[in-house]
Amino acid sequence: QTKKIRKKYSTPTHPWQRERILEEKGIRKEYGLKNKKEIWKYSAKLRSARGQVKKIVANIRLEQSAKEREQLMHKLLKYGIISKDSKVEDILDLKPKDFLERRLQTVVFRKGLARSAKQSRQFITHGHILVNGKKITAPSYFLSKDEEAKLEFRATSNLSKIDHPERTVKEKIEKEKKEKIIKEEKAPEAKAEAKTKEAPKVEEKPAEVPQKEEKPAEEIKND
Repeated sequence: QTKKIRKKYSTPTHPWQRERILEEKGIRKEYGLKNKKEIWKYSAKLRSARGQVKKIVANIRLEQSAKEREQLMHKLLKYGIISKDSKVEDILDLKPKDFLERRLQTVVFRKGLARSAKQSRQFITHGHILVNGKKITAPSYFLSKDEEAKLEFRATSNLSKIDHPERTVKEKIEKEKKEKIIKEEKAPEAKAEAKTKEAPKVEEKPAEVPQKEEKPAEEIKND
């Protein structure tokens, strides 16, 4: 008997909330997500983690509570969602974005292996990315901190070559940013120089000296 696949998310209680719709639209664009279901999945994971924290805090004296706390902290630390110094109460301050940052698609983009989140998704689905020597074709793959260090292009892929036109490494991105900043800083000076060159030169004419009117010869004689 096949196992029944359960829904891993729940839809919003109210479908037409302007603030939520705009927020989800921004998140979907930032992380290059296919649809809003991917946001709802990580929101469900966050709710589950928060629920666990509340139970742990409520039954803090029980031995089982201490075990659950250790397991939850270890799991979130493994995936880089929390730091070593974090407390169990800090989990309540987490947001869906903290989980989205650990998706394979996001990490590939953040590491500079793709120009955008959408391009990152394309590289993964086309089988160009390896994680610990294994080809992963799921952009939503949840990446651990150890696996992040073993992220690379497939050796047989054309994208493994640094000079590939679609390949953008971190150094290139930083170089482009610096060049853009320098260009923007120099832009006002260049405009000022262009204006001085374009402005027509006004020739200064010598001041006209008023000439005395010469009287006719007859008038001079009468005088």
